[in-house]
Amino acid sequence: MTAEPGTRVLQADGAAIAAAAAYLKAGGLVAFPTETVYGLGANALDAEAVARIFIAKGRPPNDPIIVHIHDLAQFYLVAQHPSAVALRLAERFWPGALTLVLKRRPLIPANVSAGLDTVAVRMPSGSIIRALLKAAQIPIAAPSANTFSRPSATTAAHVLEDLDGKIDYLLDGGAAEMGLESTVLDLTGEVPTVLRPGAITIEELRIVIPDVAHKQQMID
Repeated sequence: MTAEPGTRVLQADGAAIAAAAAYLKAGGLVAFPTETVYGLGANALDAEAVARIFIAKGRPPNDPIIVHIHDLAQFYLVAQHPSAVALRLAERFWPGALTLVLKRRPLIPANVSAGLDTVAVRMPSGSIIRALLKAAQIPIAAPSANTFSRPSATTAAHVLEDLDGKIDYLLDGGAAEMGLESTVLDLTGEVPTVLRPGAITIEELRIVIPDVAHKQQMID
């Protein structure tokens, strides 16, 4: 697979993942497969790098971005005082396709969360994104790797259709395993509320927390 100058497509082997991790730490944009869909990532601790995501996607600045983490130590780095409910959900569904919305730590730039005091965070299970997170040793802010409002990318070819020449690196790891985005669950209110249905069903969530409400909200 080839790309126009400006987007470098790499087969997602160890050397490519190490190079992509270094590029992320330096403020670059990298697209990569997760177990759900392809994501477009930037260093979640770097406001300028995160701003490049919005530009590349044509994404409105009032639309929060999910932060991907590698382990629970990063969970505490990103979110303030995760509750017992949050930790039970993490134990049951992480690594996996569940995103939790919690109070944001000041270390996470405001543009990640569209100026809100919350942060959407998940620990993915895909082998490539986990290797990338481990190599980079930083949380990665990553919405889906597509132009805003377009269908989520599930292959490297889909990413190039929308973002060719607009991003720096693309790790080609074949088709995303699920092809369905993560479920987004807000834990900041009185009742846990699903903001976006996804790979984890409400029925599965209710096994851990029976009182789950549902509210449709777009977070791509």
